[in-house]
Amino acid sequence: MKKLTFLFALFLATAGVSQELSGIELLEKSIQYHDPNNNWETFNGTLLVTMETPDKPKRISEIQINLPKEYFYVKATRGSNTTAYTVDKDTCKVSFNGNDNPSEATLKKHQLSCERARLYKNYYTYLYGLPMKLKDNGTIIHKNVERKLFKGKEYLVLKVTYDEKVGTDTWFFYFNPQTYALEIYQFFKDSPKSGEYILLSEEEVINRIKMPKKEPGTTTQMMST
Repeated sequence: MKKLTFLFALFLATAGVSQELSGIELLEKSIQYHDPNNNWETFNGTLLVTMETPDKPKRISEIQINLPKEYFYVKATRGSNTTAYTVDKDTCKVSFNGNDNPSEATLKKHQLSCERARLYKNYYTYLYGLPMKLKDNGTIIHKNVERKLFKGKEYLVLKVTYDEKVGTDTWFFYFNPQTYALEIYQFFKDSPKSGEYILLSEEEVINRIKMPKKEPGTTTQMMST
């Protein structure tokens, strides 16, 4: 009987966190780890992101994000070409190799547009704003938290979906069960077979926020505040 009692207690200790924590509670603990002083809402900083792609030159991007002023700027250089996008509230500007008024032929050839500028803005503010961005309107945090093994390591996994007006993707966020750091995220677009994992490694403290320094193929640094 004592052996059975011990085994049952061990099972409860192993499963306890995922049973005790709701999705919202797990998210709050992770935000407390990454952004304990609630600095994301007033974030104003510049990031330098280097992306490495096989058989292509490195792409070096300078990214400026000023959330209070609703300002976003990204300048990306790969090889001999430099593209810059500016989104300042509702206005947008596209530049190519220093020309602020590229021709229609150039825009078409290099797939440059204000739509792409806003896509970059949404992408980078989402990526570097995680997990805080999961509190945005339209985000559905699922209540149940699961424990899963990935490459031999255990994680607490949070499922997130969105209102139809926001998006149709399904996301899973993997948190370290000891620190609640966000270490992996996974998303599915159209079916459970269409998803991919993004593994985050190392951290960079930017404006007192712990942000991912590396994801596959990229390295991020702080330039200025």
